[in-house]
Parts: sequence; structure tokens; C-alpha cells
Amino acid sequence: MGKKVGKQTFVIDTQPAIINTATVVGPFEGKGPLKEYFDHIYTDNLAGELSFEKAEKEMMLNACFTALTKAGKTPQEIDLFLAGDLLNQIITSGFSALELTIPFLGLYGACSTSAEGLAIASMIIESGCASNILVATSSHNSSAERQYRYPTEYGSHKKPFSQRTVTGAGAAIVSKEGNGPKITHVTIGKVEDLACKDPLNLGAAMAPAAASTLVQHFADTGRGPEYYDLIVSGDLGKFGHQLAIELAISQGGFDLSKNFKDCGLMLYDLEKQDVHAGASGCASSAVVTYGYLYKKLLDGTYKRLLLTATGALHSPISCQQGENIPSIAHSVSIEMI
Repeated sequence: MGKKVGKQTFVIDTQPAIINTATVVGPFEGKGPLKEYFDHIYTDNLAGELSFEKAEKEMMLNACFTALTKAGKTPQEIDLFLAGDLLNQIITSGFSALELTIPFLGLYGACSTSAEGLAIASMIIESGCASNILVATSSHNSSAERQYRYPTEYGSHKKPFSQRTVTGAGAAIVSKEGNGPKITHVTIGKVEDLACKDPLNLGAAMAPAAASTLVQHFADTGRGPEYYDLIVSGDLGKFGHQLAIELAISQGGFDLSKNFKDCGLMLYDLEKQDVHAGASGCASSAVVTYGYLYKKLLDGTYKRLLLTATGALHSPISCQQGENIPSIAHSVSIEMI
């Protein structure tokens, strides 16, 4: 059985495998540099539905059923469905679970949900309570914007440090047995708050959590950044990514500059696509990790990957009441063994 090491990290002795994944994205994401790594690119943001919220559910279901098909499994062979999203009461995940008819545990970690799902799935499998778990998350530019800020039709002006919420969904199947990258360690983050109040500057709000969890992961495991071929955060964007590097040095003395990237900087072509500081949203880390990075693990480009997805734990109401924006990050060590 696994064990806890240090303060926040758990060794996953069974080393469950990510046996298959699936990613779907919107048309704008399909124009980016990673387009060849997605399973499906929609031609319009409504995905044939009547609302952006219904479109997001269609995307999550597409990702889930595609992952199941690629893995050669039916919903009846899956023990649990773990999913979360950005909408109130995680309605995308709940309505998707209704159609999947798999026992469901809803997650909310904001944009850290991809790593949270993998972490919880691997710990449940480690306990012996499940053998196959489907994890998924999603976001939609138009559904998230009108919930957290302004409807996209409003055309509000963006600040240089603003990021574009990704339209898409990612799903992965974590199994006790099977081929694929293995989950070996998970570091569960603590909520951090460095008094950022601007909901348009989420990179700065989330960077402290990313640095805190990474520093703790290195301290708990005895591994340094050099152990990994790639360390990737979820959606810090240009400013949050640089801030996390500076914080990791000042807080733990760890230099991330050589092998630390951000999914929010990899998904779009920042020179050709007007996304300001980069990508954000639950789908940012999900589609990059389950699409591009998963395939790079399989082809041997990377052998040791540390995913550290970050989430801003605010709501429209909390911001309107003048509250700070606390944040969370979870790290999952994914290795080809």
C-alpha cells in the first residue's frame, strides 16, 4: 500500500496507469500549435447546441465517450466517474454523469481539477476500492465569461494580464492494470492567498499556490526539478508563470527555469492569436496534458512529467464583496516505467 511522505505527498505504490485519454476543443483552440494532438475540433462554439452551457456538456461527453472507445471499455466497466468544471454547481459534470450512468463524484478545484481528478483517482485505486476510473473536466470561453465576468457579446476590454478561457474538454481513464504512463506520487496542495483581488489577473492569484505545492513536492520526495523532463503548470499565463519561478526560488531555493512550462502558454500561438497573457480554464491543462503531453510520453519524448494544475477559488459574489482570491494547486507525478 502507498504511504504519506513528508507533509503533503503520497506515494502511489500500485502505480495505476493512464490507459487512454481524449481531448476535444473549440474552433479557436483548433487553430493553435497543438491542433494535431486533439481528437476532435468543433467548427463552432455552440457545438450544434442551443446554448454555450449545453455545448460544454456536449464537449465533456464527447471526450468521455471517445476515451472509453479508445480504451475499449464500456461505461459499465468503469467503477467511478470523477469530474468537475467551472459552472455553478458543476452542472456540466452532473448532467454528463446523468448520461454516462457511472457512479459519480463531483469535484471542484476550479482550474486545478485535472490534477485533482488524477490524484483522487490514483488514491482510490491505491486503496483497493476501484480498478477503473474515468476522470474529466471542461471549460467554455462563453459560458465561463458570462458567469465570472461579462458575456462575450458585451465585448469588454481586456487587460494585458488577462487570459482567454479555453473552450474544450479532456478525459482520461486511470486503471489498476494496463499499459500507459504511471501515476507514482501526488502532492495535495494547501489553499494560498497573497491578497490578489483582481479576477482578471488570475495568473498572479494562482502563482503562489503553484510555487507552494512544487516546493513542498520537492521537499517531501527529495527530488529536485532536474528529476523531471518537464514540469508543467495549468494556466498561469505569461505573468503567473514568471512569478511562480521567482517564488520557487525565494521560498525553497528551487530553480524551475530550465524545464518549467505552462499549458496556458503552449495551447495558443501568442504571436498570432489574440489571447493576451495566454490560456486559462479547466480545459487548459486537461487538453494539453491529455492530448499533446500524453502522446509525448508514449513516444518517449518525455519519461518523467510533473503536472501541477492551479485553480482560483473565488466566485463572482466573493469578488463583489471585496474578498481576496485564494488559490490551490495539486501536483501529480506521471512517469513511463
